[in-house]
Amino acid sequence: MSDRTDDLADAFGEEVDTDIAQTAAESVQSFAEQYDGELTSQAVLDRFEDAPYADFQRAFNWLVGDLAAENEDCTDSREFRIEGYDQFAADPTIKG
Repeated sequence: MSDRTDDLADAFGEEVDTDIAQTAAESVQSFAEQYDGELTSQAVLDRFEDAPYADFQRAFNWLVGDLAAENEDCTDSREFRIEGYDQFAADPTIKG
């Protein structure tokens, strides 16, 4: 694991259980590896504090959407959500 993942898992773990915190931290790490290698854990935490939701999962989903919106290469942030693609999402493995 990276320092970013460890830092975020620790910080998120103050709000939710360890498994959800770890999943969230790994999702941010995956986003950073694919789209923004310069993303710091502190920048993520600062933005997370700005989330307009009190519920952790909704706030986290807002966070990844906000990160994606700032990155023109990321057109779909659903894979980085805690629950990933939900049951109503198109199957990302099907190519047209």
